[in-house]
Amino acid sequence: MKTVVITGSARGLGLEMAKEFRKNEFNVVISDLQEEKLLEAKSELEKIEAKGEILEVTCDVTKEEDLQRLMDTAVGKFGCIDIWINNAGVNQPMVPIWEVETEKINRLVDIDLKGAMIGSKIAMKQMIKQGHGQIYGIEGYGSNDAMMLGLSVYGTSKRGLTYFLKALAKEVEEKKLNIQVGLLSPGIMITNFITHSVGDEEFELPEKTKKVYNILGDYPNVITKFLVGKMIENKKNGVRINWLTNRKAAFRFMTSSFNKRNFFLKA
Repeated sequence: MKTVVITGSARGLGLEMAKEFRKNEFNVVISDLQEEKLLEAKSELEKIEAKGEILEVTCDVTKEEDLQRLMDTAVGKFGCIDIWINNAGVNQPMVPIWEVETEKINRLVDIDLKGAMIGSKIAMKQMIKQGHGQIYGIEGYGSNDAMMLGLSVYGTSKRGLTYFLKALAKEVEEKKLNIQVGLLSPGIMITNFITHSVGDEEFELPEKTKKVYNILGDYPNVITKFLVGKMIENKKNGVRINWLTNRKAAFRFMTSSFNKRNFFLKA
């Protein structure tokens, strides 16, 4: 039975991916900072009848020793890791860079970029030892050089992550390793992430941004069925698994006048 490790998986995209992997009979290792949230996530996963086991491990991805413990605990339980997903991430306050506190800049880069880099390093060492494996990271706004007021720090970290994983895939290719490194591009996910910054502080999105999100956005459970299916099938290094293709986005804009959606209605 195969095993997947997902960082930042107590909620949102990470938890929805864990659910989908469980439905596909994987052992699922979830991790997050807060033990209480992890136990709640585990309870949700246990409602899905499947053969695989569930393991929860508290982990701060800004600490290499935590990431190493996550790996060691998972390997100790299941023997090897087939898929490692660097999913942990935080957003920034939607304000210009000069209004973002330096502490929040450091925290965001430590989680979104450095955490994924160190996590990938640790996963690589284990997968070289076991002779196989897959490593993925999550693309986001800025990965393709797009720019928007209020997303300069987040976008920089995502652009850096895209470069890093492409470079890692090239290194794997040159060393002729039986490991696949790839990028997951989920598009616009409608979760608390889009309205909460590092420190879980809520902010209001501009109306123009809400309009775009209503046209292009999707809930995580819709996206994860596609992403997880593609990961399970994948045999290629350097792959980019893209949910919101240019063609799909163009179709949604063309049909938006009669296909009305509003993800931001208050209950």
